Amino acid sequence: MIRSMSESDLPQVLRLWNTCAESGDMLYLPMEPDRFRRKFMEAPFGCDPDFRLVAAEGDQVLGFLHGVPPLSFPLAQPGDSFLTVLLVSPAFRGRGIGRALCAELISRLRSRGARNLQISNWNPVDLPWRIPGAPGHDHNNAPGLDLESASAGFFAHLGFSVRVREIAMYTSLAGWEIAPEVKALQARLRAEGIETGPYDPALDYDYGRMCDGVQSDYWRDVLSSEIAAWKAGQPNPDPRFWADDAPPRGPRTLLTATHDHRIVGFTGPVDLQRSGRGWFTGICTDPGYEKRGIATVLFSLLLQAFREEGAAFATLFTGEENHAQKIYLRAGLRIVRRFGLMRMELPGEAT
Repeated sequence: MIRSMSESDLPQVLRLWNTCAESGDMLYLPMEPDRFRRKFMEAPFGCDPDFRLVAAEGDQVLGFLHGVPPLSFPLAQPGDSFLTVLLVSPAFRGRGIGRALCAELISRLRSRGARNLQISNWNPVDLPWRIPGAPGHDHNNAPGLDLESASAGFFAHLGFSVRVREIAMYTSLAGWEIAPEVKALQARLRAEGIETGPYDPALDYDYGRMCDGVQSDYWRDVLSSEIAAWKAGQPNPDPRFWADDAPPRGPRTLLTATHDHRIVGFTGPVDLQRSGRGWFTGICTDPGYEKRGIATVLFSLLLQAFREEGAAFATLFTGEENHAQKIYLRAGLRIVRRFGLMRMELPGEAT
């Protein structure tokens, strides 16, 4: 029987979750009841009870599925819906339970006007996952489906296709130092009039041209909100740019490349998650200043700033074809996992 999850199901669902996490069936971290509630039952988005499903036989929970319907998350496009996680008890696999849970999810989504179903990082429910082979280190969100998991084949047979491939990268920061060649590159940029390092918001340098060049309102929002927070002496109020689920401790360091009263490269803001992970929103270079080594210098400065903040490690994910991964590899990061942003079209309406 497939039905909505009830409050009384919580202990069994948690037991199933932690069994799958501790056995290595999935990379997601084990959960306590309070964390499960915050993620799946109390968050502003992604907590519609019609999309917390269980497969049950009598009082026994055999499987759990969580989905997110359309219009529940401001950054989603109209008709976007998401599958967050699908779990089936090891003793009951191979009996069609996972397929039945997905079929019920799809039926409910179509009745809400869903046009597609995605497994992607646009899902508002962020779930941290452990880094394989690392001493308890994790990443704050999975960029799609773990393509090395046993479920990858299941979802492909169900009708999902991989639209984008992402690689997850990691490094321990114990003993990390900026390479001499990067210091030399920084000096060469300075000789060309390009300064790299912490940005002084009082300069009020222009960054609109860079954001226009990369066609990113996201970077514009990062810079404008962080600079405003600096000037106000307050934490950034925008939760999109928080390292954890609480506001940052205060104004944070922005690392920039500047030239001719303009910001032409940027990374940060520099922050530290409670897990010990160095956190930042990404890295950006003005297209007119590419291939000069600006991103290489900024990324090394970022890792140095992480160490100074007390970070134990750094992780990120990037496109499998993104040339920026060469920068990360040279800085000492390694590829630890491959993920697929998957999508299934849902034409028509449920009857």
